This record gives sequence, C-alpha cells and structure tokens, in this order.
Amino acid sequence: MLIGVPKEIKTNENRIALVPAGAEALVGAGHTVYVEQGAGLGSGFADDAFVAAGAKMLPTADDVWQKADMIMKVKEPIAVEWPRMRKGQLIYTYFHFAAAEDLTRAVIDSGAVALAYETVELPTGELPLLTPMSEVAGRMAVQEGAKYLEKVFGGSGILLGGVPGVAPGEVVIIGGGVVGINAAKMAAGLGAHVTIMDISLDRLRYLSDVLPANVDTVYSNRFNILDAISRADLVVGAVLLPGAKAPHLVKRDDLRLMKPGSVIVDVAVDQGGCVETIKPTTHEKPTYFVDGILHYAVANMPGGVPRTSTLALTNATLPYGLRLARDGWKKACSDDRALRLGLNVVDGKVVYPGVAEAFGMPLVAVDKVL
Repeated sequence: MLIGVPKEIKTNENRIALVPAGAEALVGAGHTVYVEQGAGLGSGFADDAFVAAGAKMLPTADDVWQKADMIMKVKEPIAVEWPRMRKGQLIYTYFHFAAAEDLTRAVIDSGAVALAYETVELPTGELPLLTPMSEVAGRMAVQEGAKYLEKVFGGSGILLGGVPGVAPGEVVIIGGGVVGINAAKMAAGLGAHVTIMDISLDRLRYLSDVLPANVDTVYSNRFNILDAISRADLVVGAVLLPGAKAPHLVKRDDLRLMKPGSVIVDVAVDQGGCVETIKPTTHEKPTYFVDGILHYAVANMPGGVPRTSTLALTNATLPYGLRLARDGWKKACSDDRALRLGLNVVDGKVVYPGVAEAFGMPLVAVDKVL
C-alpha cells in the first residue's frame, strides 16, 4: 500500500502521525511510505531519520495526498486540505465529526473513507486510540489550569497546592474516565483538594480505591455539579460520549455561582464541550473570559507537548495502521470489530450513529459498505 504522512497544519500543531520506527515497520512489511518534508520537525524527528527508515520524502502536501492510498494524520483535515481528499482514499486520523458539520459534509462530498481514531472501540468499551491523548490532555488540563489561575493571566491568584497555614485550591473534575483520572492524579499530586464526578457508581468505587485521600468521589447530577462548581477554583470538563456531541452540564447561568477569576478547562471541546459557554481556542490564544470566569479550550491540547504526544499516540495507532495497510480497510474492518467502529463516513455515507444523530443525517449500516 502507498501510505502518506503530510505535515500537520492546524494552528500550533506539531505532532506527526508516524515516527521513523513506524515508517521502518511499514516499509519492512512491503509498503511504500511518503512523508512530507519537515513533517516531523515539530516533534523532534528530522527528515534524515525517516529516510534512514526507508521512507520517501516529498516536497509538498499535495504530492503526499495525491500519491497515497492511505493518509495517516493526527488532526482532522482543515478546510485547505478538503480539496485534497479523494474518492476511495482512506484517511486515518482524529475527526471528531459530531462537533464539525462542515468537515462532515466535506468528507461526505469527497467520497473518502474516514476512519476515526476516537471511535475505534474494544469490546471492553476502551477507546485504545483516544486513550493516550486523553491521558496527555487530562494531565495538561491541570497543568494549564494551575498556570491560568495565576493573577498575571487573569486568574484569581490561587496556588492549587496551598502552603502550610493556607488551604489548598479546589479542583472539580466532571467525568471520571481517562481524562478525569489523569487530571485527578495531577491535581492531587500538586496538593489540591479534588472532587471527581461521574454517573457510574462502579467507576466511582474504582476511583475511590486508586486515588489518594485528597480526592473525593461524588455522584454526578445537576444538584451536585452546581454545589461543586460554586466552591471550585479550577473546573475540568472531562465528559465523553464516544463519537457523539458532549452534553452541556454547566450552563451559562451557572457561571454566576462560580468565584470570579476561577478557571474552566474543558477537554471535551473537541466534541462540542460540556460547558455551554465553551468554544474552541488555539495555543496562540488559548483563553477568554465569560462573566468573570476564565475559559481555556484549546482543541488540540496535546499538540503543546508534541514529543510526548507523538510517541504516545503512535504507540497505539501503528499496530492498527499496519493491519489496515496489510489487509486494506474493508477486510481489516470486517475482521476486527474495534476497527469497524472506527468507520464514520464511507463513500459519501455516514455509518456512525453519533455523527448521523448530531446533524440529522441518514445513517447507513456499516455492514452495507463492507
């Protein structure tokens, strides 16, 4: 198979979808790998390293897209990339379609095959290609939240860990999944008092067992959310409905209950956000205020730590990429239910329920496109 790896061009996105070791594995399996010149520099991988691994370097993104049967990316294609997509081409990346109708329609119109990292799902419910970036984003959420609580950035001037004689800050995490537990570990490690919320009692029992004593578990409902955010210095949105739009659990009117200068970091922004007032921001301009509350909503948070993120992501995506390259997407997805759930749009048809529901589009059973 001809595999293309273009440079990521979303604002301040420095990750790459394939590292030299991955290129070597694909070439060793008999495939041809095309990498756009300079694509790995942001993550610390020079062109020479890809050449040494057997990849072929191409000067432009157009060259890569035109030659490749399968495109491997990190973030969803942005508008300038839409004309490069073509019928029958497999695009293997994060898409988050349910929060992006224009992107969804562009992929439908292109006739490409969109296999989304975020909806590949194991029988256990685990999302193996989303997990590594959720781990990064959860940890970064607290790191960034702690920074923006500093007065110089507009925050309330709270040190999350406190000091002897001064109480620690209050961190509230809505959602106890991968993002939530990683945020809780970071916040607890800083010495904050942490409240983590979820709707699964089994998950809350697990969190109670594995997290330290400065973390409290609370059942997530409307009453408890309002009570928690009224005391919070930092609120982390960590809600995920795989492949679907996140519910708004914190409303605009709820912000009046929060302390001025407190911070919201909504990691769910990729799926529309679990805070009503959230809107995607960039690493260049990551924050804005609504009603005195500082909002951080960078849609590609792990792109801020590209070396760690690239290595973590490709550890997870490469084995599936090798299978797709070996068998082709139809056989690979027919043989593997987890990969089959990654299919979102195929040849102009929406085949993932959450995407169809988000925009009122017809849903085609995935078996019909296989």
